[in-house]
Amino acid sequence: MEELLTRRVSQAAAVNAIFGADIAQRVARFTLGGGRRIRPQFLWWGLRACGLPSNEQIDAALQLSAALELIQTCALVHDDVMDQAPTRRAQPALHIDFAAQYAPPAPSSSSRFGESSAILAGDLALAWADDEASAVHLPAWHAGRVRDAWSRMRTEMVAGQYLDIHGEITHSRSLSQAISAACLKTALYTVERPIQLGAILGNADETALRALCSAGRGAGLAFQLRDDLNDVFADPARHDKPAGGDLRAGKPTYLVALACARAEADGDRHALRILDHSLGRPGLTDADLDDVRQVLVRTGARRNVEDKIRRLIAQSTRHLNTTPLDPVARARLHALMHQAAGTPMSPDESVGGLPIAAIQGAAQ
Repeated sequence: MEELLTRRVSQAAAVNAIFGADIAQRVARFTLGGGRRIRPQFLWWGLRACGLPSNEQIDAALQLSAALELIQTCALVHDDVMDQAPTRRAQPALHIDFAAQYAPPAPSSSSRFGESSAILAGDLALAWADDEASAVHLPAWHAGRVRDAWSRMRTEMVAGQYLDIHGEITHSRSLSQAISAACLKTALYTVERPIQLGAILGNADETALRALCSAGRGAGLAFQLRDDLNDVFADPARHDKPAGGDLRAGKPTYLVALACARAEADGDRHALRILDHSLGRPGLTDADLDDVRQVLVRTGARRNVEDKIRRLIAQSTRHLNTTPLDPVARARLHALMHQAAGTPMSPDESVGGLPIAAIQGAAQ
């Protein structure tokens, strides 16, 4: 990625020095500056699940992995603009960084410049991602399937993000819409599609491809549900954003939708008042956030989401076990899915007959 981004920044600077320094270099720094690289890992082990790859398959996997990281840069930069998030990875969000660079006398002008510049930076990251994905050298049959999966993933991402902001403006508390948004904006894009891309590169048969995609979808949904819980309950010092950011933005998460449904079913008017008062309120205080936490616990929403996460990961494990896969890759996918969902693996657990010790060894 360093080699790729150095080349891209040089190309941008050749177009215009200011554009190269202000936009392209920021995209490169942001992309290299953090993140768990979870999508490339799922792509790689989706490929390895089909056997030992050739040098050509390895090159293609690395190039597609870099493209995934660039499209993630686009998603995060645009997401921070939409959410008006002040920070990302313990640094000023890109739109804040842009605004501070030139800082005109009128704060509103500075803010608008920062947001506009960040949108362009995200657009550039997306263009680079598409360029890299389309430049992968593959046999015609593989290339067509990769293009189809990549195209579907981009559309699903946008659809999921729109459902997110649509839920904010309409104050949706629909459980089905919350699940749809989580699947489109996270489950498919974060886990299922990367695994699918790797499996396509590995020439997986249809049975293996279906099993891997089904496992990925469940784990991806579990990943988003864990993120929803972390937004409210996790220590913000250990995560990428301040506590309660989704609540302040009024995001229609499954956790919140479930709490509302439970409170309505139980006639818990006090809980409903707290939720109505807190959701979509930028000035939410720490005391307000504690009140919401108590409601999420009292209604059973927190416990039910935790249970759903565990069921989804168990379901993903069953899918991984339905078809012959490389045992080390199967174990690594299992470990990655647990890691993404924030669920510990049981000491007596096995995957495809492989004991936990082998799974943990494969995860190193």
